[in-house]
Amino acid sequence: MSVKADLIQPDRGQDAIAIHLVNKDLFEQFAQGLSGPQRSALAAQKFTGGGYQVAIVPDGEAWFAVGGVANPADLSSWCMAKLASALPAGTYRLASGDPGPAIYGWQSAQYVFDRYKADPDAPGPRVLLTGEVGRIPAVVAEVQAAALVADMVNTAAEDMGPEAIEAEAARIAEAHGATINVVRGDALATGFPMVHAVGRAAARHHAPRLIELNWGDDAHPRIAIVGKGVAFDTGGLNIKPGNGMLLMKKDMGGAAHALALASLVMASGLKVRLQCLVPAVENAIAGNAFRPGDVLKSRKGLSVEIGNTDAEGRLILADALAYASEASPELVIDFATLTGAARVAVGPDLPALFTRTDETADALLKAGKAQDDPCWRLPLHAPYAEYLKSDIADLNNTHTNGYAGASVAASFLDRFVGEDIDWAHFDTFAWRPAAKPGRPKGGAALGLRASFHMLKARFG
Repeated sequence: MSVKADLIQPDRGQDAIAIHLVNKDLFEQFAQGLSGPQRSALAAQKFTGGGYQVAIVPDGEAWFAVGGVANPADLSSWCMAKLASALPAGTYRLASGDPGPAIYGWQSAQYVFDRYKADPDAPGPRVLLTGEVGRIPAVVAEVQAAALVADMVNTAAEDMGPEAIEAEAARIAEAHGATINVVRGDALATGFPMVHAVGRAAARHHAPRLIELNWGDDAHPRIAIVGKGVAFDTGGLNIKPGNGMLLMKKDMGGAAHALALASLVMASGLKVRLQCLVPAVENAIAGNAFRPGDVLKSRKGLSVEIGNTDAEGRLILADALAYASEASPELVIDFATLTGAARVAVGPDLPALFTRTDETADALLKAGKAQDDPCWRLPLHAPYAEYLKSDIADLNNTHTNGYAGASVAASFLDRFVGEDIDWAHFDTFAWRPAAKPGRPKGGAALGLRASFHMLKARFG
């Protein structure tokens, strides 16, 4: 699984195959400098300089590669990713300049998830050289964090239940010198009653738990990162149809994002006091499953009427957000595969972003644009909180009018975040339904790099 190490190496003059980058505007000029057979080779491969086009050109006893990009003078994360997946195994360097941000996509294009199915014909590594040696460690760390998200999301639910999520959190904590505390099973009923209610119907080895990592110096600003860890979502007694369950192994994508972001924060030595919280459950069906119409008590003390057991992610997040708020952090960021409404609104590529302040939204949007990890802000519109009124409890966990589902879910969470706490909520898909250069089909980190670079700018 994951991404092989050493795909990006310092350029010390070692032997390497040249890559020339052109676009349609520069192609004719580039072609004029080639021999007749070389131009014929490009024509045979229908190479015109279009984006993501790749060609191999003979050069005596050797050969070089040509790639089409939008602007050879302004490279992006993804512009060389097609080259990384299409070229034969070997070592490469740009014929002119350094790849800059393209080293991210060069690595991510070679991500492979092979836990269950090995490919004996898979090509060997494609290594890219760069003279910007100082850039390598940080970008490699980001690629590995995104690969962690993909690995966890791609793993089948039986192998990535609450216990396995805890094991991954423990591995990350040990790697970075963080402390870990876990509240499991019936012990949740007192401190995290909604986490307990949602997860209590699962089999014992998938018992619910609240996973907490702490790291950093108490003298530094406190931040909290929270991730929804629904390892599998049947919908509960409001059971999903069969096709609605097919991708529900990815409903712990928020937890994967939270752990990946926490690992980046710790690995970079960011001067913060970090708390990472993952409520991990399986929303299963059994005789003790929570029911539509039940009224649950939350950690914050608010009572919640259950309008739909398939709106369970917000329940477990609510207890975790309330707990995070008790320490009065300067910033809380949560990730959750929360609503289908967000996907209807912004599609699979963009995580829907909700914040309490324009400044935090602007910082995340700016970081996302700069890192080719775009987000899209949706409204945290106060009047929509009216949709969550209950006749018998403080609020309902869902609404029935069908409007603004993502905003209404965010409004529910907003009730559990402490007053005056800066808060950002990502309603992310954590999945890519179709492959793009550098972005394989399957589990996907969406909003991860935006969040990390915002944190670096704010606390670095």
